[in-house]
Amino acid sequence: MSHPGNLTSRPNSTPNDLTTTTSSLSRPTSLAGSSVAVTGPLPANHVSLDVAPGQNGHSSPTSNVTMMVGKCMCCNSNLRFPVSVSCFRCTVCQTINDHKPTQQKGDPATSLTLDRLRSMISTCRSSGNYETLEQTIHKTYSNWYSLNESFSNGRAVTLDDCGVALEQVRDAYRILLELNPLLSQHNFPQESQYHHNIVKRIFGLLSNLSNELHHYLVNWFARHPTNIFRRRVDLVNAFISFRLSKQRTQTSNTVLSPAYETDWRISSAARVFKIPLSEFYNTLVDYIELIADFNTWEQRSSKFAFCQYPFLISMGGKINIMEFDAKRQMETKAKEAFFTILFQKRVTAPHLILRVRRDFLIEDSLNQIAANEMELKKSLRIEFVGEDGVDAGGLRKEWFLLLVRELFDPRYGMFTWDEDSNLCWFNPASFETSDQYYLVGVVIGLAIYNSTILDVHFPLACYKKLFNCPVGLEDLKVFRPAFARGLDKLLTFDGDVETTFCRDFIGEYEAFGELQRIPLVSGGENKPVTNANRKDYVDRYVNFILNDSISKQFEPFKRGFNHVCGGNALSLFQPEEIELLVRGSAEPLEIEQLRAVTVYEGFREDEEIIKNFWFIFKLMDPIMQRKLLTFVTGTDRIPATGLANLALKISCLGEDSERFPIAHTCFNQLCLYRYRSRHKLQSKLQRAIEESEGFGLK
Repeated sequence: MSHPGNLTSRPNSTPNDLTTTTSSLSRPTSLAGSSVAVTGPLPANHVSLDVAPGQNGHSSPTSNVTMMVGKCMCCNSNLRFPVSVSCFRCTVCQTINDHKPTQQKGDPATSLTLDRLRSMISTCRSSGNYETLEQTIHKTYSNWYSLNESFSNGRAVTLDDCGVALEQVRDAYRILLELNPLLSQHNFPQESQYHHNIVKRIFGLLSNLSNELHHYLVNWFARHPTNIFRRRVDLVNAFISFRLSKQRTQTSNTVLSPAYETDWRISSAARVFKIPLSEFYNTLVDYIELIADFNTWEQRSSKFAFCQYPFLISMGGKINIMEFDAKRQMETKAKEAFFTILFQKRVTAPHLILRVRRDFLIEDSLNQIAANEMELKKSLRIEFVGEDGVDAGGLRKEWFLLLVRELFDPRYGMFTWDEDSNLCWFNPASFETSDQYYLVGVVIGLAIYNSTILDVHFPLACYKKLFNCPVGLEDLKVFRPAFARGLDKLLTFDGDVETTFCRDFIGEYEAFGELQRIPLVSGGENKPVTNANRKDYVDRYVNFILNDSISKQFEPFKRGFNHVCGGNALSLFQPEEIELLVRGSAEPLEIEQLRAVTVYEGFREDEEIIKNFWFIFKLMDPIMQRKLLTFVTGTDRIPATGLANLALKISCLGEDSERFPIAHTCFNQLCLYRYRSRHKLQSKLQRAIEESEGFGLK
């Protein structure tokens, strides 16, 4: 018996059984509606066959039918059905579930390959009769075995090869569409109800596959051409958006209804592609109640939550969740301080206040953080000793900027810099104590926690290590490209590696002008690198650079970071997103885009002074543009979510004056006088930028 829309899904299937699954997914409308029957029992997590009388099953007094309980292989709903039936229909999603083998393997001779299909079409065109073609297609493509045989690539199914000639499948589908001009004009009708019904069942079936079958699918998807893979992503996102839109229409509300928590179609689609790439962001997800979704996820509720699949949530949505989590923890600390004052009659500040001297910035910061280690999750306030100013965010930004500048100064020796990549890495020869690296970790954690961008030039490998992700040669290529090219050359060299490269199993790094040699294995100084062991040598050397040689520096750094940032909200991010969150974006400044989101106070947008400002801004070289951005916002980087979220404000200080412009970095606010000429504005602005460091009079 065959059932339209079903997909092969068997628990103890051999690798060849997987080909039907892949071929159906790889051509969303080509054969997805074909009849594909399941030839084995449902997976163990789908149907429970251990039914004891009087428990899961019972005998009907009238029909003497024994019932049992199982799960639908599409929507995962609990169902009751007679033990004797070979298939049953789910009352929730209407999918027919095959309980027992209902179809024998078809005759391999009935396979309809691409060449045979073309031949039959040619014959039918000559005769003008397509009835034989229709019968053959229905007979062959409604049989799972014949379908697989028709498009087999002749190779065994492995993690690297799905066993299906996917290009032939696409060609066959295209040829069939071209037989009817009307179908060709409306290829892939995503808005049709028929298409929606097929897609929702495919997603349901895929989402409930066993882990073993999912492992196969993930490896096959990873090998798809970029354009094909993007279409799969777009299909899933379009389906999720469609379901969310229906929820929104039904509730007539700007914020999407929490009814999505029980929509099996959404949860199924979200589970299909668990791959963390920015292209998977679904902006419509931002319109659901993300905070409520986050709370549901934190409580480990049985309800579906998008936070289970954070790759669907945009960067802006994740930042909103993280800021909510940070604010919630800050409020908790503030309440604790209040009750401490109330009940213990001991004064405790609701904020973390660091009082530091500019000339002893690192020393004072380290001492203050060590003294307030249990208060780091309070809202941060900075006071520079001997200077006026109440910190509404600007002094905090300046403290981050100056502290990072000192900590990462090459002369300080904590980090090494690569000239080719302009990225830094932990110095294995540093004499600084672990406390200094702990401070760096705390500073980066505080920056994330307080929504402040830092000019930190760590490679992605650093953030991957913070998330316990493996690092390797590809990561080394990012921040030490020249050295990585040498290792690549060694791996691909055709000649005798031992006599040409003359290398031993020794790792090297420079320590204040002297070369330090560390054995990569026991007796490594006497073990030459050969063609046979060069892969092992490269793996060990990469691990030495990225892990072993810097463990004493990285561990306290990681401990400091986790002390501040350890929390559920941070786990929603991927290392690439954390890098963007910490550093901001270095993309070129789009002045017109920045101008479009700027607001004015006391000025009109069409005033001469405003026109002059934007004219001067455009004429500046990129370095000066970054300095102006730093003058106004406290950082030269663009927010992770783009210029649209910079919220720049230009305010009027009064008529023409000899005074300089003023910037309030805590509010991203630039205050200008109505200078009488463009030249005067440019001169005053440039001097203000160059002499702006420090708060108060100098």
